[in-house]
Amino acid sequence: MDQMNYNHLRYFWAVAHDGNLTRTAERLNLSQSALSTQIKTLEERLGHALFERRGRALHLTEAGRIALDHADTIFATGAELLGTLNQTGAARKALRVGALATLSRNFQIGFLRPLLGREDVDVILRSGTASALMRGLESLNLDIILLNQAPPADALTKFVVNRLDEQPVSLVGAPERLENAQDLRDLLSRQPVLLPNRESSIRTGFDALTDRLGLQPQIAAEVDDMAMLRLLAREDVGLALVPPIVVRDELASGVLSESPFDLGIAEAFFAVRLERRFPNPLLQDLLETL
Repeated sequence: MDQMNYNHLRYFWAVAHDGNLTRTAERLNLSQSALSTQIKTLEERLGHALFERRGRALHLTEAGRIALDHADTIFATGAELLGTLNQTGAARKALRVGALATLSRNFQIGFLRPLLGREDVDVILRSGTASALMRGLESLNLDIILLNQAPPADALTKFVVNRLDEQPVSLVGAPERLENAQDLRDLLSRQPVLLPNRESSIRTGFDALTDRLGLQPQIAAEVDDMAMLRLLAREDVGLALVPPIVVRDELASGVLSESPFDLGIAEAFFAVRLERRFPNPLLQDLLETL
């Protein structure tokens, strides 16, 4: 079998990172047609299309994303070899993880713990809205995403959904704010609350709860980041609506306390990935621990 032409791979690698054939051709001082020919030759050698064109933009196919991961490793290793002959490091693999901005950082770390600290693995973590994360998954820029709601079923896009856990949601704040409250209605009537934004599933549950109670609570802040809710609760701005895992350390130290009143709200955690012909092998290592 013929060996791969690494010049073809390098041209593909350059275009994949630039995302623009014209810009790459100018940078490499090549004609666009010559650069296109090099990539076409590589695609024929691999037996898979590496790019698909959407309008004027080039997007990696699934095979293209796999090829780019390998190309990154190949050329990074080459650079290390040129830098030193006393090579001790191993080639690293990458896992691209997207997480909802409002998702507990403690939960995210717990989920990723089997890979954290491995010398052969780079964990690339991105946060954003559910819609942005879904787009990243569908465009193969993310290998897996962490959400608090399962995506709707879609006959055209094959999602694989793992339900990871479910955490009760509580009102958490400075111990003094929770003293002498007779019941949940009394507590919410007297204390300001810190809430996630209205896109959050737990916010939806809280709004339904206060509607049933006939209350309009004083909202001290609405934020789309659990870390900020945690900080605001520590600063005693109000009672934060969070799963207790978000403020685990503060509860253990007594800086914050949890309301004794059951809200009847829970946050579920889901890992979502695409059914792919070429799955990232690190996913298997991660999901085997579930």
